[in-house]
Amino acid sequence: MNECRPESDSGAGTRTYFVIGESRTNADNAITKIYGSFYLAFEVDEQTEQVLDFSCTHTLDLTEKFLKKLFVGQHFPSADTWLEEVLERRYGGSSRRAVLVSYRDALKRYRAMRRGGCCPEIRHLNDHK
Repeated sequence: MNECRPESDSGAGTRTYFVIGESRTNADNAITKIYGSFYLAFEVDEQTEQVLDFSCTHTLDLTEKFLKKLFVGQHFPSADTWLEEVLERRYGGSSRRAVLVSYRDALKRYRAMRRGGCCPEIRHLNDHK
């Protein structure tokens, strides 16, 4: 049995995936000093693959608000086609590269989950059940 299947959401019955991507920022970045890594978290609709919700590690609330506006409502896998250019043009934060790498890490995990597989660390935990 696949332990990583998305469960029904309490409410309208929408099934979603929750996925996190991780990356490193510059050593002198406040996010690195506080959290050690940079994380983006996405809730993605199973049917439409639309980003329903978003969060990230941040030191300024405006960072999360800005990035949330970029992602929420977008087709999650398609963001790879526009994200780098948009960040280059519109995002002046020092974590620009970390945002891109974290998104791509989350996308890789998401695709593994869609194929019915788990992320390696989750698979390892399920082996011990």
